Amino acid sequence: MGLPELLEGLLPPGREEVPWAVMALVLVLGRLSDASSELHLAEHGYESSALAELLGVPAAKVNDDRLYRALDQLLPHKQALEKHLKQRLGELFELDYDLLLYDVTSTYFEGQAAANPQAQRGYSRDHRPDCKQVNIALVVSRGGLPLGYEVFAGNRSDVTTVEEIVEAMKRRYGKANRIWVMDRGMVSADNVEFLKQGGRRYILGTAKGMLRKFEQQLLASDWREVHEGLEVKLCPAPDSAEVFILCRSAQRRLKEQAMHERFERRIEQKLEAMVESCRKRKQNPLVMAQRIGKLMGRNTRAAGLFQVQVEADAQGRAHLHWTKRSEWRDWARLSEGCYLLRSNVTDWSGEELWRAYIQLTEAEAAFRLHKSDLVMRPIWHQKEHRVQAHILVCFLAYVLWKTMGRLCHQAGLGDEPRKVFAELQQISLVDVVLPTRTGIAIRKRCVSRPTEHQAILLQRLGLHLPTHIEIADL
Repeated sequence: MGLPELLEGLLPPGREEVPWAVMALVLVLGRLSDASSELHLAEHGYESSALAELLGVPAAKVNDDRLYRALDQLLPHKQALEKHLKQRLGELFELDYDLLLYDVTSTYFEGQAAANPQAQRGYSRDHRPDCKQVNIALVVSRGGLPLGYEVFAGNRSDVTTVEEIVEAMKRRYGKANRIWVMDRGMVSADNVEFLKQGGRRYILGTAKGMLRKFEQQLLASDWREVHEGLEVKLCPAPDSAEVFILCRSAQRRLKEQAMHERFERRIEQKLEAMVESCRKRKQNPLVMAQRIGKLMGRNTRAAGLFQVQVEADAQGRAHLHWTKRSEWRDWARLSEGCYLLRSNVTDWSGEELWRAYIQLTEAEAAFRLHKSDLVMRPIWHQKEHRVQAHILVCFLAYVLWKTMGRLCHQAGLGDEPRKVFAELQQISLVDVVLPTRTGIAIRKRCVSRPTEHQAILLQRLGLHLPTHIEIADL
């Protein structure tokens, strides 16, 4: 990836004892190989790895203060790093970045983060509404290869970030004939109009409610099978400037049916209990109506199926009556497993548009990898610039992870490097100490002989282990 050479150019050596470019490598490689906090890296992670020998920096020189200052030095060069890595990935893997996949996630803080104005409470994808958070907007290309990211306040809604991120990518990489792919959480009338006015091409998810406009098309039989269990259908828009893509998934239908049935049973049981309660004792009609409202609010998936009436008799007692709406059930059965896309790419087939849209799973996978393997969450830093730098280090480690994944794919090892990392992690350094008659011990640091399986992996990846490594001067 040329990262060492780039960092040397961005962070030229000064009066510091250990060059900042090298400390930046410590941060990124430490995050990649043994993801943890800077404090853990300084106290345990660094000395338990071969980084001291590979980078020529003894463990005694790596402490948390130096790592924190390296974060501060690295952050101002975020855009230069993104541009370089985008260009390098394009050269290595012949990418043209014709498809830009955009998604947003959140990551939460431990602590109050009072010194960070971006740390706010909002919709938490981590199911931690009790913690402050920031939102991270990531743009990736086909295969999940990254293009860039931005950090937004934790209470920022997804739909308000679209214009800002699109303009940021335009300023950074210029205007090109790219196709933006976003899910329905990013879509609003204003955003669609913004994309149209800029002459940008897009493939967007739509709100579930828009399916109602395509009821006749859902009933028709002219579906095209993409693969087993997945069908699509193109529906031109009246102005011919857009097309809508109806998609029907058998697996999704089963899932939605099960959800509807579960919520239906839950509501029905609660309503029966309320009817029995009204029969046995006097109930306040207003209180009963409030209870029904809460019940429907907690079970929205099937709330539309029930028609509920609360009446009061002459003594002020509540009487509850409910029925099921057959028209709601008919529509639910017809639309289960279906979703709708919209696009102004009118020269592609429905299958091509669907396959491009489904690439959004690569952005979701990138977030999962950031949070699991690279341990981006929780964030322990409290200051805004340190949080920004922490996310940048995770992003750089993600770029290296995806690069290794592509190399594994080219070597016929799949495109998931987890198993490769785990296997090669078993290779260790061994100190051989030879005493002499003069009392001076000769110490040599050797690399353990790889197993047959490890040797095959190294050979496939074109990597060569040294027989020994010079011991860093302590």
